Amino acid sequence: MSAGFTTTRTSRRQFLTLLGISAAAVSCGTATATGGSGGKQITSLKYQGAVGAVTLPELAADLGYLGNVTLDWVGNTISGPQDIQSAATGQTHFGSAFNGAVIKLASTKAPIKAVISSYGSDQYSYGGYYVLEDSPIRSARDLIGKKVGMNTLGAHYQALLDIYLSRGGLSKEDAAKVEPLVVPPVNTEQSLRQKQIEVGVLTGVLRDKALAAGGIRPLFTDVELLGPFSAGTYIMTDRFIKQNPDTVRTFVTGVAKAIEWSRTTPREQVVARMTEIVKKRGRNEDTATLQFWRSYGVAETGGRIEDKEFQLWLDWLGDRGEIKKGQLKAADLYTNEFNGHGKG
Repeated sequence: MSAGFTTTRTSRRQFLTLLGISAAAVSCGTATATGGSGGKQITSLKYQGAVGAVTLPELAADLGYLGNVTLDWVGNTISGPQDIQSAATGQTHFGSAFNGAVIKLASTKAPIKAVISSYGSDQYSYGGYYVLEDSPIRSARDLIGKKVGMNTLGAHYQALLDIYLSRGGLSKEDAAKVEPLVVPPVNTEQSLRQKQIEVGVLTGVLRDKALAAGGIRPLFTDVELLGPFSAGTYIMTDRFIKQNPDTVRTFVTGVAKAIEWSRTTPREQVVARMTEIVKKRGRNEDTATLQFWRSYGVAETGGRIEDKEFQLWLDWLGDRGEIKKGQLKAADLYTNEFNGHGKG
């Protein structure tokens, strides 16, 4: 491929179809990892990880916060929607995704519940929408007719783009003329510099490396737009929660403690611990990117969930016609019942 990648478009219809398949699988009883048998609670949780990264449950386990609950890695996830689909269909016991994706899955009547926040945006961990230094793009209106590269459509970064355009005064008709495209994160900087897209979403190490190289500037960031916020959650099925309440409480409270440990421990110590975790699991992963870790970005103490963290996306999806307005209530999508950390 001449440019090192192919810019692709993915349809929201395909995304919703995948979620529909998940819901159908759950309703047909194909879930295999959803509950204990004979009254005995499951204490070994199947999950998906991420290459070269340490998830909050993995950190919690290594810190000894999960008690008798152990983690059973079954592979690495390719996306948030795929991760929660796996949990909904019983292939795993928990999964994490953008709260908008959780809402979409719940709207298909998948019996799931968010139990604790998993990631977010703050001054250290955020997503930025970058343009070339000499780009004429300075405002939302300047994006009309322009291409914006992001990791996936119908999720976090398209939602933030839509909010930016709306707050910038664009009508729905004008906003529809802005073209979001799927670009693999590792290719976004190159695509932007070669002018295949006019705006690229950059996060984490890829953002820091691109900024260090110079020649680009932020148009806006998600944390500038909304302030610090938790953007994603871990979900479990209603059935698993009902059949394994003690396991769920241990898991959620342990993850909450890990969130606070990562927030209050010197960054160098957190990075050292994560590096040790990755090396110990022996999957031949590169630990270089961990050196750039700064925060999980979770906003609330102990990852406790608030209505506003779902209401924003309920409104967005309702405005887009992807769910019926009033179909779901924020308070019905999550529970803090099992989070024993940070009460009050």
